Amino acid sequence: MVREVKMAPLRPLDDFLLNSARYQLPNFSDLEKWGNRVTNNFLYYQTNYFLLAIMIFLLVAVIHPVEMLSGITAMGLAFGVFYYFTNSKPGADQFKKEHPLVSVLIMLTAGYFIVYMIGGIVVFVFGTLLPIFVAFIHASLRMRTIKNKIVNKIEGLDVFQKTPMGLFLDTLVEEADAVEVDFETQLARKAKGLLQDIGSKNKLK
Repeated sequence: MVREVKMAPLRPLDDFLLNSARYQLPNFSDLEKWGNRVTNNFLYYQTNYFLLAIMIFLLVAVIHPVEMLSGITAMGLAFGVFYYFTNSKPGADQFKKEHPLVSVLIMLTAGYFIVYMIGGIVVFVFGTLLPIFVAFIHASLRMRTIKNKIVNKIEGLDVFQKTPMGLFLDTLVEEADAVEVDFETQLARKAKGLLQDIGSKNKLK
């Protein structure tokens, strides 16, 4: 079932960056409190962060238009090739067996293309990661106001379950829980196997 998605309200610039905004270094020794501040700021200012990310990305694209275009093209082709080979593995393996020379030429051409476009790829990655870095720095330094806390409490479930940032964070939590459960299951299986081995050795004695 697809969950309904809605945008969170855009917070005023004064609240986001200017006069009423208060900043303080997080307590790096208290990761839980730091993480709580970042998570709540991401939820509260998510639309502001989204617009800020677009502005930074466009600014990088305006400063380096050719490199950005080539980077987008290279990344698009790379993902397209990756998607094709991962979803057509039997056919790709058969092609490599039937045409080994052509496969080598394709790999060499792809490698040369990536090296040739490396400048554009770096600009694209920089334009993509810089907004994330800026948002994380702001969310880490921005102290939560009374309004921030009250609004997050009032909006509560809708913010966490229906907005893009809420869905993203919810997915991360689910993935982390799945990994933790899988890890615990593997440990339990290994422990069971070890006990069985010990029991077998004792019987042999």
